[in-house]
Amino acid sequence: FGFAFLVTFLKLGFSVLSGAIALALMVLPIIIRTTEEAIRTVPDDYRQASLALGATRWQTTSRVVLPAALPGVVTAVMLASGRAVGETAAVWLTAGGALKLPFSLHDPTRPMTLHLYYLAAEGLSLERAYATAAVLLVLVLVVYSLAIFFRQKFGMKRR
Repeated sequence: FGFAFLVTFLKLGFSVLSGAIALALMVLPIIIRTTEEAIRTVPDDYRQASLALGATRWQTTSRVVLPAALPGVVTAVMLASGRAVGETAAVWLTAGGALKLPFSLHDPTRPMTLHLYYLAAEGLSLERAYATAAVLLVLVLVVYSLAIFFRQKFGMKRR
């Protein structure tokens, strides 16, 4: 989808922008589903109490439900970010596999996972491959650890 629509049909070419849009479209269902679940976990008593005090449905949603569900939304975004870090195919097919660093959103780039594959496959610079793998591992661990931290800090409980 990303290659056919973004690169070919919209003629964005291999670029950081194409890769970012493709990743955003890939993680959007995760964010939406987890956000829905976070909103569902807000007790109905909160809604009923707000409506009983004379608040409109919009005021109840914006001032009671969404602030109560915010930790779940933050967790959803962090989990989706962790998933996006590990995506290779979508970024490779939309952002390309250039060796140089991008200087604008329209320049091609290379995902770290593809860079790791190339380094390991050529076998000449295994220490760089291990360093890239370590950076990826630490990045994913930090994102997931932050998601767990925020879930525990704000009391987001699993069903």
